Amino acid sequence: MDEAAFSALAQPGVQRLRAYDPGLDLVALRQAHPGLVELGSNENCYGPSAAARAAAVAAIDTAFVYPDPLGGALRRALAAHHGVAANQLMLGNGSHELLMMLGQAFAGPGLEVVASQYGFAVYALAAQSAGATLVQAPALPDGQAMARGHDLAALAAAVGPRTRLVYLANPNNPTGTWFGAGGLRAFLAGLPPTVLVVVDEAYLEYVTEPAIGSALELLPAFPNLVVTRTFSKAHGLAGLRLGYLVAAPGLVAVMERLRESFNVNGPALAAGEAALADSAHVEFVRQANADERQALADALRARELGVSPSQTNFLLVDFGRDAAPVEQGLVARGVVPRPMGGYGLPTCLRITVGTRGQNRRFLQALDEVLA
Repeated sequence: MDEAAFSALAQPGVQRLRAYDPGLDLVALRQAHPGLVELGSNENCYGPSAAARAAAVAAIDTAFVYPDPLGGALRRALAAHHGVAANQLMLGNGSHELLMMLGQAFAGPGLEVVASQYGFAVYALAAQSAGATLVQAPALPDGQAMARGHDLAALAAAVGPRTRLVYLANPNNPTGTWFGAGGLRAFLAGLPPTVLVVVDEAYLEYVTEPAIGSALELLPAFPNLVVTRTFSKAHGLAGLRLGYLVAAPGLVAVMERLRESFNVNGPALAAGEAALADSAHVEFVRQANADERQALADALRARELGVSPSQTNFLLVDFGRDAAPVEQGLVARGVVPRPMGGYGLPTCLRITVGTRGQNRRFLQALDEVLA
């Protein structure tokens, strides 16, 4: 039996899915290009803190023992850090797992999931895998300060009687754009309590714009609000796969029915707790990224390229023409960006903000490609 035959046996939601596209074969590229500059996955170029590294290494000594299935120590640390109760927290194998589980728990055939036109690709996967209908609200148009970002009014208008979930990202991937806390409060206030609103804050630790705030502050007023976070970005633990959500205790209790046993490994739990305590490292990463983000954006705009505003560790760059040849030229020179054709943005590439040296290599390669 081939793939098509097995696909016919799958449930309808899975039949309509396409596998998540991880991009290029980086392992092969690393072999072909020693010193490859990887600017396609929004990883933290500064890595984890020394304390997180040490905690992960120490945890290897007990790798033969199952990890704490509840992640008790990390949940208590997160609860104290965010000023919430431990039963409002759920840990995941990255926030990706939790975003998918929310669809599995609360969406399904006959129900709708609303997301923005240029929202994170996993939101569509979560809806489709659950058999729900994805409703995409149009993004903010060109000419707006946050063009291609979330249009909260359009998202609210897309909510109907069958809507069960709304996925938002603040700041958003892949655009880097954002919305303010006041806009989110008004958006939530206009929705019925049976519509669950998931605010994905994967990049929040990179934010330097005070008006953005965190959706966590709105949890007491809106029990239908869910906030997801990750240790993959500013904390530099992408390889250990660790994320969490914060929500009403009753919602978390429902989610726990689906959570796989031991879904977070021991080294990740230990490294996460140490990373959370190392606020100095996160502040260093935030400031270093902000400095390089501005310098890189200025350099790209000086080359007359379109650069979306960003409060993340990446920039969405518009070349005004098909960006595929640009991507190919960069890869040939040992620099990996992220193509945006899959998001309906074929003229754009997403560029992770690297170290100063990485950014210089990228700009040098870009100048060669554009020459």
